[in-house]
Amino acid sequence: MQKTLSFKQRTRSREMIVGTWIKTPSRIVTEVLSGSVMDVLCLDAEHAPFDRVDLDGAILSARAQDMPVLVRVQAPLSTDILNALDLGATGVVIPHVYDVMNTRELISSCLYAPGGRGYAGSTRAAGYTRVKMADHIMASNNLTTIVAQIEDAEALSVLDDLMAIDEIDCFFIGRADLAVALGAPSALAPEVIDASTRICEAAARHGKAVGMFVPDLAEIPRWNELGVSLYLLESDQVFLLNGGPASSRQCIRQAAIAPIDRTTAMETKMNFTEKRRDHRRCGRDRLGHRSAVCATGCTGNAARPQSLQ
Repeated sequence: MQKTLSFKQRTRSREMIVGTWIKTPSRIVTEVLSGSVMDVLCLDAEHAPFDRVDLDGAILSARAQDMPVLVRVQAPLSTDILNALDLGATGVVIPHVYDVMNTRELISSCLYAPGGRGYAGSTRAAGYTRVKMADHIMASNNLTTIVAQIEDAEALSVLDDLMAIDEIDCFFIGRADLAVALGAPSALAPEVIDASTRICEAAARHGKAVGMFVPDLAEIPRWNELGVSLYLLESDQVFLLNGGPASSRQCIRQAAIAPIDRTTAMETKMNFTEKRRDHRRCGRDRLGHRSAVCATGCTGNAARPQSLQ
């Protein structure tokens, strides 16, 4: 479980971490990608149709292969956060973080403390009662990764106050929603780039990690220079869309060649059959010929075509 156990520290240390989104509510998809070279997977319960059973199976699949797994919860609610963590998620991505007081309350629901996360020993996270209460509380508080997503215009005026919340391990920039909030046409609009840069600069002042999705991989060097260290790139759906057509084109190319090969084989077989009939008419046997040349031009040894042997 080394990858999972070290994930929070790697995030806070601003090591380069690259993962992807899981948009398909399937434990099998998560299981397959858990065997990849990704550093982390993020189950998108905010924008994909994950229910509690879907999350349960997907988190189990990731944990079985020591793949750190985050859950972007459906809404910034303590109940959604509790559910994800009880199921055994490595951490949560909390969307629409912009109000400082409300954010502090949400963060407290991620951690065991007076007025914070409620305890139940019967959960997967607690080892189904096999882990002592004190041990689980200590481990959970030390290992749970908290990612706050900034994607609202209101957050831009309180960046330093948000960055001062020590329990937050990483601030994730939601450029798409930020574009909507700023009335911009896309995540590449100058005002969105400017706002994202301001978030990075605020994080640097407070020594905080920053995460981001980028629509164009060519942007990564620029954001690296501004301190971005966590990238959630593309998604399982994008892998299907990109890989499926490529595989289909390859299959079509192979299928287009195949009829030519079958035609060639059929012509060879017909020619051989015709020669056999000529041999029989001239009295030659199947093993050899009594004369030097027959009507088909055979010299006495009618070799069977290699493709038909």
